[in-house]
Amino acid sequence: MRFFKLFSGIFLFIFLFPAQLFAVATQPIKIAGIPIEFILFGLTLLGIALFHKQTLIVALTGLASVLMLKIFSGFDLYHHLIGEYEVLVNLLGLLLGFAILAKHFEESKLPEKLPHYLPNDWKGGFVLLLLTFFISIFLDNIAAAMIGGMVAMHVFKNKVHIGYLAAIVAASNAGGAGSVVGDTTTTMMWIEGISPLTIIYAFTGSLVALLFFGIIASLQQDKYNRIVKDALPSITLDYGKLVIVGFILVGAIVTNILFGFPALGVWVVIAIGAFFKPTTWKEVSIALPGTIFLLSLVFMASLMPVDELPPASWQTTFLLGFVSSVFDNIPLTKLALTQGGFDWGILAYAVGFGGSMIWFGSSAGVALTNLYPESRSVYKWIKGGWHVIVAYIIGFFFMLSIVGWKASPSSLKNKKTTAAIKTPIISL
Repeated sequence: MRFFKLFSGIFLFIFLFPAQLFAVATQPIKIAGIPIEFILFGLTLLGIALFHKQTLIVALTGLASVLMLKIFSGFDLYHHLIGEYEVLVNLLGLLLGFAILAKHFEESKLPEKLPHYLPNDWKGGFVLLLLTFFISIFLDNIAAAMIGGMVAMHVFKNKVHIGYLAAIVAASNAGGAGSVVGDTTTTMMWIEGISPLTIIYAFTGSLVALLFFGIIASLQQDKYNRIVKDALPSITLDYGKLVIVGFILVGAIVTNILFGFPALGVWVVIAIGAFFKPTTWKEVSIALPGTIFLLSLVFMASLMPVDELPPASWQTTFLLGFVSSVFDNIPLTKLALTQGGFDWGILAYAVGFGGSMIWFGSSAGVALTNLYPESRSVYKWIKGGWHVIVAYIIGFFFMLSIVGWKASPSSLKNKKTTAAIKTPIISL
């Protein structure tokens, strides 16, 4: 503890000193050709990797350093918030709302019944990953990951291998990659006027990836702790809780389609359901730290001075999959939509599935670690879930070889552009 406090002080100084030093500057700053905002963002990610038990403190410190730099250099924070609040509020509502959903699902007793229906040995774990994949096609990937994680908690009696947890996140992201209602990034593409049929062939890579990491992760889990074969005969399902779970998911889909705001439907149903069934509201406070952590990273990523991506190509898209594991995929997708010229199906697979490679690379991963806080370790996640990284590479090149690269026009019909003031760059 004493070491952590000492390092925290040093870490705070490293973060905040550059911000204070350059706060009076009105021109973009670069050190060795790298914008200082990216350096602070990189330090944040390094801190998360090293101090996975203090991730919230590190994330908020990093965000504060970038905000200080931006505000005192003349950045228009108000208008930036206006542009970002929909994504932030949606993520806030979904992450907290799906924590309630997961509790309703747990209290329905269905997770305790499932061992009776799942196959014995490693095949039971694989079937659970398949179910998580297909749930995410029609529902949000956050909900799919939470449901998969809740079921795993029961069928493996709270002893779940971190490699299998990575596989649950990967299965939910793989399912959402080809569906415009399955992931925030694909929904953004849909809103911009990209056809769902253009995105759907992301499943070409997702299914191949699922077969690879799914089998390995299931064998991994079976060796670590075998699935419980039979459910207790005295268990009685609470169908009222299951009805609420179903309506929460339907509400998310309907309000996503009608208003582009799935969190609205989630909380309307939760509020109505509370009149009929007891709601464990304390789940909101339990999920809040992980939610604030994710929102801090998302907002910090939106503050990065990214003028444009490298020229759109399959090579760039392949690398974006790795970038999305540490740099939130929402601003990456937004930037790609503004630039144009990408193959949207391949991009959906890359930024959607790629975030599974590190636990905080996707909102589904952050939501799942609210249930399994011990899995918030970059080293353990990569070590245990190495098969997810290999699966991403295999799925990407299989998809590329089958469907080929189909570049979109350089601009979209509904493309939104923003004006930027060009100023000289100070390099150090």
